[in-house]
Amino acid sequence: MGTLKATQRTLPVVANPGASLGKREQFQTQESKKIVALHGVQMYLNLMKSSDKKTRCPWCLSHPIYVQYHDEEWGVPVRDDCKLFEFLILEGAQAGLSWLTILKRREGYRRAFRDFDPVKVARFNERDYERLLQDPGIIRNRSKIRAAISNAQVFLKVQKEFGSFAAYSWRFVDGKPIVNKRTGLKSIPTTSAQSDAFSKDLKQRGFKFVGSTIMYAHMQAVGMVNDHLTTCFKCIATEYGL
Repeated sequence: MGTLKATQRTLPVVANPGASLGKREQFQTQESKKIVALHGVQMYLNLMKSSDKKTRCPWCLSHPIYVQYHDEEWGVPVRDDCKLFEFLILEGAQAGLSWLTILKRREGYRRAFRDFDPVKVARFNERDYERLLQDPGIIRNRSKIRAAISNAQVFLKVQKEFGSFAAYSWRFVDGKPIVNKRTGLKSIPTTSAQSDAFSKDLKQRGFKFVGSTIMYAHMQAVGMVNDHLTTCFKCIATEYGL
């Protein structure tokens, strides 16, 4: 996902395994009040209906879009090049913004960037660039739009060199996810040795908006890194192969 830094400062840490039921209930009550205050009662009811009473990483509890993203995508290994390109565009667009802001515009990005097809995006010309600057469905930042187009062109070069972008990127974690089994949000870093190396190599190849913090978020998003808390049902499912 996008960087969790802002969320870490505002959300309470979920109880560790073995914490009393009372603490868990207290946590849920605090989150419930926060969601109602931010999004209203109906949004809270929709969220609770979709949650199925599962314990989740607390960063996702503030909005239903986060919950769906957390449950269906965050930390799930991705080896499809178009999907990896999608997250490169979205993570780059997030720089300086919240991840929720980008997720709300995801379909706008999908339309604007030709279903995240790197071949099509690499062919974008000045007319396409001007079109994107007028598109209300995306973040209309000149530098980010230019970067998305130029990154597509470099993306194709990487594919040609390594056979696929997936083959290239997964080398930075030795081909398998790093499962960290975090016990609290404060234990989740914003960078790692792997994201540093990934970022450095990407920059050398000509990619833009690929700093180490952005790439660590990218690695979380595409499952190269699994930072689900040990109390989260996704972490439990991963551990038992469910």
